[in-house]
Parts: sequence; structure tokens; C-alpha cells
Amino acid sequence: MNKEEFRRNVFSLSEQLFPMVSRMLGNRANAEDAIQEIMMKLWVRRHKIGQHPNVKGLVFSVARNYCVDVLRKKRWEIQDTSLHHGILKSDYEQEPLEWKELNLLIRRILKNLPERQREVLMMRDLDGYEFTEIAAATKLKVEHVRVLLSRARKQVSIQLEKIYSYEGK
Repeated sequence: MNKEEFRRNVFSLSEQLFPMVSRMLGNRANAEDAIQEIMMKLWVRRHKIGQHPNVKGLVFSVARNYCVDVLRKKRWEIQDTSLHHGILKSDYEQEPLEWKELNLLIRRILKNLPERQREVLMMRDLDGYEFTEIAAATKLKVEHVRVLLSRARKQVSIQLEKIYSYEGK
């Protein structure tokens, strides 16, 4: 893989990687540094990457594994700020308190989900990745990703239903 092919096929994915890396590492500065390190690692392996059947999946997988390694080495805890933007956006300026409360509830529910379910839900619903991209990054089958996503959404729904049915009585 030459310089131009690398730029077109690998480096162009850095913008798509940023939400996942930022969420995993907890802040923008760490994410920017991580993206730079990931791209350098991929550049060194560019000759092998060109022969890989799923370059995009490989790039996402390398990025995810790099983040996991960083978190293990530094033993950082993923902070609430890892959800660098609100989960839900309100179109109505009259209801900011309700939206803030709902975002807080959803964050609390997400913390209690199993790690794989939380990761798949956030990659799909917050970051907007396709099932194939999530499967490649997590090294799971697409069917398993769909099951995890379904279970995570169901759990979030059940928890929200419990909270709101309790408050409504």
C-alpha cells in the first residue's frame, strides 16, 4: 500500500474513529493522541493492511484494541464525560431540565449494562456505526452484535419504564 492508498483507505477513517476513541478514553485530548498513535501503527503495517480483505474492519479493530490497552495500562476509569455530548437532544428550549434528567437517567442505566451490551449500544446509537463495523471492531459476528444491541435496548426500555411508572403512581 503506497502513501496515496493509505491516505484514501486508512487515514480517511480517522474522523469515523474519533467518536469511539473519544468515548472509550474519556476526553478529546486523549482521543486525538490515540488517533495519531493508531495511524502511526497502521502506517508501519501498511504493506500487510493492503492485503487484508476488510481494511475498514481492521482499522476499527486496531483502534478499539489500542484503547483497551491504554485503559488497562493506565487503569483509567471511563468517566461520565465519556458521553461527550448529550444522549438526547431537545428541539424545545422550554424543556431543558427534563432532557437533562432523562440524559442522566440513561447514563445511569448504561453504567449498569454489561460491558459488551453497553459498548455495542453506544457504537450503534451514539456513534452511528454499521453492524459490520461494530462486528469487526469487537471481533463478534454480526448476528451476535444484533442480539447484544437488542438486549441492551430492551434493558434500557425496561429500566426507563420502571422509573417512569413508579414516578407516575
